[in-house]
Amino acid sequence: MTATINRPLQPPASSPASALLCRNCGADYPLGAQHACFECFGPLEVGYDADRLASVTRQGIEDGPHSLWRYAGLLPAGHDPATRVDSGTGMTPLIRADRLADRLGFTAPLWVKDDSANPTHSFKDRVVSVAITAARELGFRRIACASTGNLANSVAAHAARIGMDSIVFVPWDLEPAKITQTAVYGGTLVAVDGSYDDVNRLCSELAETDEFEETAFVNVNVRPYYAEGSKTLGYEVAEQLGWRLPQQVVAPMASGSLLTKVHKGFKELATIGLVQPLEYRIYGAQSSGCSPIAHAFETGSDTVLPVRPTGIAKSLNIGNPADGPYALDAVRGTGGAMAHVDDEEIRAGIQLLAETTGVFAETAGGVTTAVCKKLVETGRLDPSRETVLYNTGDGLKTLDAVAGRLSPTAVIAPTLAGMRAAGLL
Repeated sequence: MTATINRPLQPPASSPASALLCRNCGADYPLGAQHACFECFGPLEVGYDADRLASVTRQGIEDGPHSLWRYAGLLPAGHDPATRVDSGTGMTPLIRADRLADRLGFTAPLWVKDDSANPTHSFKDRVVSVAITAARELGFRRIACASTGNLANSVAAHAARIGMDSIVFVPWDLEPAKITQTAVYGGTLVAVDGSYDDVNRLCSELAETDEFEETAFVNVNVRPYYAEGSKTLGYEVAEQLGWRLPQQVVAPMASGSLLTKVHKGFKELATIGLVQPLEYRIYGAQSSGCSPIAHAFETGSDTVLPVRPTGIAKSLNIGNPADGPYALDAVRGTGGAMAHVDDEEIRAGIQLLAETTGVFAETAGGVTTAVCKKLVETGRLDPSRETVLYNTGDGLKTLDAVAGRLSPTAVIAPTLAGMRAAGLL
């Protein structure tokens, strides 16, 4: 491996990040541009100094910027404000969804964490903000990614903001809106004749070549830092609930990373005393067209078998999810569950969420809403426990999913008689 070795990260003394740790065998490595263990080839994640994490206070967070960087003391990069890539990501609305709760039979509060309010309208702005900050601190000169769409949008936008070159790789059949939103920022956009898993494999190979040694692939060679950005979805929910944890959360799963990092964020807050410990449950949501993690859960298996993705929820179409086993551990360890829903259920979930909350979600949000409904109906999710649903993207990105089933209520002549003829008067 040539492109990911000997590029150390030297954060300031105030940084809590201490090492890279293997999630499988526990081996540790210095902070740097490395994503796989040299001993067992397992994935690496950032380890932290417990005393430095414990020095973070509620007041210090609340006095910070109105963005995810208010949690800089809990993140692996950006401790010098001058190095942060800050597009205003984070502090997105936590919406109390009483009408949705009524429709689903909840007696406890139900909330929607709406991350479509981020600058490029998805939660990916969180992971990219952290990853591109780390990439600059590591000395990379170009930013890149393999993407199912939302990540491509965010990488291209963040690179444009700071004048950094970008090159993003996507499957050839991506939704047109996501292609347009990526291309408009002026970076290099490469469509690959294959699935996301083919795209990801290509990027993993490119990251190890001399030609790409100055390129940070946010979800490959700087993935440990990238993944930590998702923790802020857990931090924000706790802060917005008045520094307490919800009893249940439902999150969509593609690679499975978002779900595991929300879980990590909750545990960190409890460990350092920012919230009271609580036995919460985590639930995972997938599309039936690509449900390898949910299938493993349903069959009681510890092995997540790869699948060939199909279906309309393309942002979740990762057939070989890297964090699948860890998502299983998080859900099983908290007493939660997983389920999957088909395309028609996803479309219905998009409409249900929109009609009851005013939130127009992309297909992943339809998956989350529909899975929540299914879990309640099958008795696997308790409607008497306070619950948060994570909406990770904007419905304007996936208009084709519902466009065919939506139309004007009526087409009328511009007269009162026209209103009466349509039954509107």
